[in-house]
Amino acid sequence: MTRFKPTEYMLQCMATGETFEDSGWVLASSKCNIPSLVRTVYKKRQFNLRKELDGFYKFADWLPIKRILSDSAAPVTYKSKGLASLLGLENLYITFSGYWPEIGAQMKTCSFKETEAYSVCARLSENNERILVVASAGNTARAFANVCSENGIRLLVAIPEDNIDALWFEKPLNDCVKVVATPKGSDYYDAIAIGDIACGSQAFLAEGGAKNVARRDGMGTTVLSATDFIGRIPDCYFQAIGSGTGTIAAWESNLRLIEDGRFGSHKMRLYPSQNIPFTPMYDAWKAGKRELFPCTPDEARSKASQITAKVLSNRKPPYSLCGGLYDALKDTGGDMETGTNEDIARISGMFEKAEGIDIHPAAAIAIAGLEHAIASGKVKKDEIVMLNVTGGGEKRFKQNHKVYYKKPDLVLHPEQETKERIISEVERLFGL
Repeated sequence: MTRFKPTEYMLQCMATGETFEDSGWVLASSKCNIPSLVRTVYKKRQFNLRKELDGFYKFADWLPIKRILSDSAAPVTYKSKGLASLLGLENLYITFSGYWPEIGAQMKTCSFKETEAYSVCARLSENNERILVVASAGNTARAFANVCSENGIRLLVAIPEDNIDALWFEKPLNDCVKVVATPKGSDYYDAIAIGDIACGSQAFLAEGGAKNVARRDGMGTTVLSATDFIGRIPDCYFQAIGSGTGTIAAWESNLRLIEDGRFGSHKMRLYPSQNIPFTPMYDAWKAGKRELFPCTPDEARSKASQITAKVLSNRKPPYSLCGGLYDALKDTGGDMETGTNEDIARISGMFEKAEGIDIHPAAAIAIAGLEHAIASGKVKKDEIVMLNVTGGGEKRFKQNHKVYYKKPDLVLHPEQETKERIISEVERLFGL
């Protein structure tokens, strides 16, 4: 374990401006009755890479962490030639989170969800005794399971059984990681419900999702990577979203970089994209609404089942709350875009041919959004554009490595089992 002095920071409630100490695992201000995110305020106001630290932890000065974990990797930014030429852009910078050894990208789960996992898990103290609970549609589960397995951190993963193939790994998982799946036909929100029920037991600790500052600040390292490489804050930012947390994180990193003063004083225009027909945030934004439109669970499950980018299917995203995605888009003059399953098939092949590496479906949706923004004149050809490729290199990784798949340890439905039985069953998995 690398010797590390914990980062000094305070938390600030976005609704009230109140600041307070992070006492353990604070997710929201107890004094704020308005649904709101809490933002990290770091003692070090200037962005500096910690070159003496390995991998992801070179960003440690702006991460709310207590320790350094093993085997981490960081996002890598480079200036595009192939895709840029196809899109007619002069300054397209791609921040790649995945496996691409030729450019130094070494994320073994091939997803930028590793940036969340290495930050959240390092926020836990070494003497933590509670079991971390993470609900996921796929990539987050794989990232957290891998990080916790490598570092001996007890973890309960909740995931829809339809997405279980996302749980592949370089080697079999440590027994400290257990998986509970919701049955076929269920969705990400059902997995979230299982995780919430499990946290009714004092033995378990909710990871917190978008409300966990470590998750957002971990994802915000993509913007730090791009700004460090370019030498200035980009003009606009593109990413596909399921919850929108990554785009909120980009906004927050942007604000910190403005306070630094060395990289520009402007805010990137944010352009998140969703996969048609699962577009709750896009629909609300285009209608000028802060609140999402009502949607029944069955309607949401049906739409989620139709999209290729399964990870983009959160039906309870942090869109409306103070400091959420709606506020981020308003503050930056951004907009929302969409992409289709047909776009994914076309763009995935186009990207691999142009840049030399395979990408995840969600990344193709981000590029579809970029295409639309260019076509509509929102993005000029000479602007500094950051494209957040949130996953890629999986085909390359599986060609070069034997992979192992994790099967569910339990299959439970939150609406078909009592809360008492669910808690009893997940406790049993850990010998409690």
